[in-house]
Amino acid sequence: MLVAAAVCPCPPLLVPEVAAGAAPELDPVRTACSDALAVLAAARADRLVVVGPAGQSGRGPHPEGARGSLRGFGVDLAVRLGDGGADTPAGRELPPSLAVAAWLLERTGWSGAPVEGLGVGEPLAAERCVEVGRRIGGAAERVALLVMGDGSACRTLKAPGYLDERAAPFDAAVARALGAADVEALKALDAELAHELKAAGRAPWQVLAGAAEGTAPAGALLYDDAPYGVGYFVATWS
Repeated sequence: MLVAAAVCPCPPLLVPEVAAGAAPELDPVRTACSDALAVLAAARADRLVVVGPAGQSGRGPHPEGARGSLRGFGVDLAVRLGDGGADTPAGRELPPSLAVAAWLLERTGWSGAPVEGLGVGEPLAAERCVEVGRRIGGAAERVALLVMGDGSACRTLKAPGYLDERAAPFDAAVARALGAADVEALKALDAELAHELKAAGRAPWQVLAGAAEGTAPAGALLYDDAPYGVGYFVATWS
């Protein structure tokens, strides 16, 4: 059963070495992420599952000890998912979203439950996302989720997806759903609209909705802003 969840954005810019001179601009969201992970640690879960968007090569499960890096973003920085899995053989790298999650866990000194990752493809239909979440929620007596994903990338003229007038209302609906732990609202997110707005968090958020079915968590929205024209949210469910 899901006992706690933290929702964080997954831009590589969260890592100060990647952001370089712009690093201080994202200090508020980094602080919010640290606060959210503290809620996960306090939940004393039996299992932590990190869920994030992934391209074709990064989809599917990633075991504890899986490795990734930020080299694709100009920084020679390696990360590792969790502190176990020492004998895990080298394999495919973590997708960027899970690499950022691994960095967050290392930064906050995660030493709780065993950790595993799941890369979710952006095209995955809402029904399948919810089904995946149900399986995760039923896999252990006390399950926690770290859910990585960004909102729309179309909030300003300089945003990666340029300005789209639908972006702000979409992000506002996501923020309300995350802050209220509204499972049904997350399930109802429009996958096609999310794709058009380049909202990479849609599928992971709907996995969270499936995992939370049958529970009644209290939600808290810790951060809601759009630096660089991209919607970033930090929330906790507990």
